[in-house]
Amino acid sequence: MILDTNALSDWAKADAALLAVMPADHLLVLPVVVIGEYLYGVQRSRERATLKSWLDRTIQAVSVGVITLATADSYAAVRNMLRLKGRPIPANDAWIAALALQHRLPLLSRDAHYDFVDGLTRVTW
Repeated sequence: MILDTNALSDWAKADAALLAVMPADHLLVLPVVVIGEYLYGVQRSRERATLKSWLDRTIQAVSVGVITLATADSYAAVRNMLRLKGRPIPANDAWIAALALQHRLPLLSRDAHYDFVDGLTRVTW
């Protein structure tokens, strides 16, 4: 399962509803794009040290989803599909969707705009 930034944020808060849908026995993938978005939020937080420490430990416990040439191909297809549908999404979210499709994994997110991405399964809480 691939995590979106809102899932990562709620995981850091130990949100009970999120934890109930997170698979304990499956691979969790944290896209490098999500890490960047989260770090941006951490830099603006009063709890920088605590959140950064939690993120560092979390990164060690999951697989990091890196962007490759195959991801770029998937990204272009996602952006074009959504353009044709008249349903664009933020560019970072298109990268996250591309990784999920590339690796054939569901995406854990509260963002309903992912539902317009053909072939993507979104899990919410």
